[in-house]
Amino acid sequence: MELTETNRDHSGVHNLAFQNYSDDCVDDTNLKGLRDNLQRIKDSQNKEAVHINQGDEYINIESDLHENKHTSIDEDHEQPRLKGHLEIRYDEVCEFCKKHKTKIHCVIYGILITAYLAVVIAACSLNFQRALPLFVITILAIFFICWDFLISKYEDRISAFFSPGDRCLRKQWFWLKWVLYAALIIMIICWLIFDTTKRGSRQLISFGGLVMYIVLMLLFSKYPTQVAWRPVFSGIGMQFILGILILRTKVGFDVFNWLGIQIQTFLEYSDAGAKFVFGDKYTDHFFAFKVLPIVVFFSTVMSMLYHVGFMQWLVGKVGWIMHVFMGTTPVESLVAAGNIFVGQTESPLLVRPYLPYITKSELHAVMTAGFSTIAGSVLGAYISFGVSSSHLLTASVMSAPASLAASKLFWPETEKPLVTLRSGVQMAKGESKNLLEAASQGASTSIGLVANIAVNVISFLALLSFLDSALSWVGNLFDYPQLTFENICAYVFMPFSFMMGVDWEDSFIVGGLLGYKTFFNEFLAYERLSKLIQNREKGGSMYINGVKQYMTVRSEVIATYALCGFANFGSLGLVIGGLTSIAPSKKKEIADGAFRAMIAGTVACFMTACVAGMLTVPSPEVPCHILLGNASNFTDFPANSTNLVECCQQLFSSANHLEEIFPGGNYSLNPWKVCCQVLDQLSFHCT
Repeated sequence: MELTETNRDHSGVHNLAFQNYSDDCVDDTNLKGLRDNLQRIKDSQNKEAVHINQGDEYINIESDLHENKHTSIDEDHEQPRLKGHLEIRYDEVCEFCKKHKTKIHCVIYGILITAYLAVVIAACSLNFQRALPLFVITILAIFFICWDFLISKYEDRISAFFSPGDRCLRKQWFWLKWVLYAALIIMIICWLIFDTTKRGSRQLISFGGLVMYIVLMLLFSKYPTQVAWRPVFSGIGMQFILGILILRTKVGFDVFNWLGIQIQTFLEYSDAGAKFVFGDKYTDHFFAFKVLPIVVFFSTVMSMLYHVGFMQWLVGKVGWIMHVFMGTTPVESLVAAGNIFVGQTESPLLVRPYLPYITKSELHAVMTAGFSTIAGSVLGAYISFGVSSSHLLTASVMSAPASLAASKLFWPETEKPLVTLRSGVQMAKGESKNLLEAASQGASTSIGLVANIAVNVISFLALLSFLDSALSWVGNLFDYPQLTFENICAYVFMPFSFMMGVDWEDSFIVGGLLGYKTFFNEFLAYERLSKLIQNREKGGSMYINGVKQYMTVRSEVIATYALCGFANFGSLGLVIGGLTSIAPSKKKEIADGAFRAMIAGTVACFMTACVAGMLTVPSPEVPCHILLGNASNFTDFPANSTNLVECCQQLFSSANHLEEIFPGGNYSLNPWKVCCQVLDQLSFHCT
């Protein structure tokens, strides 16, 4: 058809050319031009004919191939290929496996579970004390597997069974919540009274600090009159419950202490890789070749746990608990739970699809949770510094509900959340296809984190050295060359550290640590804290030239909780950039609320430190032989009444067994003179 239309067009051109020829036949010049036009038209016709013929040939070839294909298929149908005996058996086995796939899986899982239980029983029968951790883990695994099975199978029936109680609770909740809040406050007050009479009055300062921080957050709240108090009181209540279980009960303390030891042992396996890469003397460069490889190792392990789905399961369970008890939305609960284990920019990725639809208050809670907790990867680095692993774990767990409580107090919810449990919140999964790829991705991802830590430490330490030099020069103009950045921060944060329960003599040091953490990062603060811990463990003089060389154990514990968060100005830019890339539509809201979220995250860490100060059990702060030896020189050492009185009482009660106080028998009369003055009482020892 196209060929016919082309011929018609060319025939029309011929007619037009001949008509022009008949009109201008008397003109010889036009005749010559007309001949040239006719020749060009013929050439173009020949070319198109060639193209058309080539197209016809192509069509014919395709049609021939199509016909040959059909012919070959028909021949195959007519002559089927005979299968061998092995191929027939293989097809039968594959068909059987497909047909009974579920049953085969059940049989395999049953065999593996039976073998595992046999191993557990054998280990427990040989030595139950040694196999106790394995037994506890097995019981917990069985419980949660059964729980998940029941929820997945009978969730509707369970909801229907408890629905009458839920409706009744909702009807009576208006007055019931105030009864619960009052009961909680009365219980805390009664507990404080009894605990104060038994252990002393130092925890009352921590309680007063907690109240002070709540009042300050309320005064500077975005909407003070619209605060929902359930998340606030529930978050503080969860802190107390966790703190009492971990710090005051023997079982809880032993469990977290055991977990801390296991994590510390587990992180030491990174030494194998560091030793292979950097040589036998890798510990000579402690931070670069000992601390940073731990970050790489932990990041790899976390990536593998995400691939197998364990981290999503664990975060989901913790987030569900906070959602039920605190009444927070699923998004902010999951992010707060995730921040216990991962960083402030990785945790929002768990709920990435829902970030464009969250409210301003939820977005503020997401950022606050990141500022008030630390990532599991850097947790290992802080443990390697010598900071208590059990207290770091406890701080990470307790700061999660504290972050939501502080966030909902500082920026109350005024909108209706769009993302609820009914909308079916699903956490994002990893992109790796297998376990080895997940490990490789985790190690590769840690490159940026390690580089970021290294360059920040280098730049901040250099900047700090310059600031100290400049401030010392300025201070020298006023006959105060001791002026440093740490001193300025110490004076600024000293009241806040004292209200957490830190001893007054140590509040100046803790204030400096809080300044390091806020204006630089927590790495510098924990590195400084580790030196103070090492100085205490070594013993020696507590004061040198009027400068205190180490703190009491109680002050170290409170400082550990107060520093356990990413709330600093460096992380402020990191959060704004990270969240903006994840949810570009929330760019303006992220920039507006980031600074308030950093303040809320800082206060959440302070609240956790207050709870720790209330619950920390007093322990021997400094060995009595060191304390009494330092106390013998009152010009360098101001007497600490509480600790010194306890040591003097032990000295008098162990007069006939002085080796219990002074190991090795190295003692003199000076401690006796000091204790006689401190106790101010007549006894046969003094006379």
